[in-house]
Amino acid sequence: MRIIIDNKIPYIQGIIESLPSETTNEVVYLSGRDFTPDMVHDAEALIIRTRTHCNRELLEGSKVKFIATATIGYDHIDTNYCREAGITWTNAPGCNSASVAQYIHSVLLLLEKKKGISLKNKCIGIVGLGNVGSKVCQVAKSLGLRVLMNDLPRADKEGKEQFSDLEILTRDCDIITFHTPLHKEGKYKTYHLADSAFFHSLKKKPILINTSRGEVIETSALLEALDHQLISEAVIDVWEHEPTIEQSLLKKVFLGTPHIAGYSADGKANATRMSLEAFCRFFHLNPSFEIHPSQPENTIIHASTEVEALLKVYDPHRDSEALKAHPELFEQLRENYPLRREKGAYTFQIV
Repeated sequence: MRIIIDNKIPYIQGIIESLPSETTNEVVYLSGRDFTPDMVHDAEALIIRTRTHCNRELLEGSKVKFIATATIGYDHIDTNYCREAGITWTNAPGCNSASVAQYIHSVLLLLEKKKGISLKNKCIGIVGLGNVGSKVCQVAKSLGLRVLMNDLPRADKEGKEQFSDLEILTRDCDIITFHTPLHKEGKYKTYHLADSAFFHSLKKKPILINTSRGEVIETSALLEALDHQLISEAVIDVWEHEPTIEQSLLKKVFLGTPHIAGYSADGKANATRMSLEAFCRFFHLNPSFEIHPSQPENTIIHASTEVEALLKVYDPHRDSEALKAHPELFEQLRENYPLRREKGAYTFQIV
C-alpha cells in the first residue's frame, strides 16, 4: 500500500512504517505543495495539512481511498467530491484547541502589559464556541472578562438562551475574537463574516482577534476599520491569500503571526495521534504506538508573577516581530516553526 504524508507532520515518521499490516507499506513524505495528480495516482492513503487541496483536480483517477488531515479545519478538502468518489476523510477536531487558547491567553496578557488595557470587567465576544472557543471562554473568565458567546449552529441546536446575536457583540464588546470554521455559503456562512457592514456597525472600538481562518475577515474592510479607527487594535494569525499576505495590514496590526496559534508540540502530537488512529480504523489495523512531545530544555520557570511566567512559556510578540521583519518568509516561518510546549510541561516558581 502506498501512503503519502506531508513531511511537516511531526512524530509520524517511523511510527506509521512500523504499524502491523498484511501488506508492505510504501511511505512517501512530501512537502504539502508537492502533492500532484501524478504523485498521488497510485496512493491509497494521504495524510495532509491545510496546504494540500484535496479536490477533483488532485484525486480524479487515483486509487486514494482515505484522507486524514492533521488539522481542525477541513475546508481544503472537497468533501462533496470525496463523497462522490467514495473517499473517506477525517480531520482532527480539537487537537490544538489548548494551543490556540494559550495563544489567546498570551495575547490578552500582552494587551495589558504593552497597551495598558485593563481586562477586568471588560466584555469579550467569542464568535464560535467549538473546541477552541470553549477553551478561550474559560481563559477569558479566568482573567475577569465578561463573556458573550455567539455560535449560530449551537444556538439553533441548543436554544438561544446562552448565546448572543452578532449584533449584540458589535454593540457591547471591547474585544471580539473569531474561532469559527470557514463556510463559504449556506445558512452558517462565515466567509467575510467581518465585512465592511460589520465594522461600521461597531458601537465601541473593540480589539479584534482572528485565529480561525483568514477569509472570515475581509482584508480591505479590516484595513479601512484600522484606518478610520473603527477598532482600536487587531491581532491576526490567519490571513486571506496565505502565504502571500497583505503587508500593509501586517504593518498596522498590534500582533501579526504566521498562522501558528495552534502550533504547540502538544497540539501537533494530538493531531498526529488522531490521524494515525483514524488511519488504523479505516484499514483495520491494530494501533500500538505512543506519541510524546519532547520535554523542554528547562521545565522550571522562575518569575516574579504568574503573568511573567506565562509569557516566558509563550510570548507571541516574538513571532510577530519575526514576521514583521520578514513578511516574505511567511511560509518558511510557519513550516519551520519551533514547536512550543504548553503550560502543563512546566513548573512555575514564583519568587
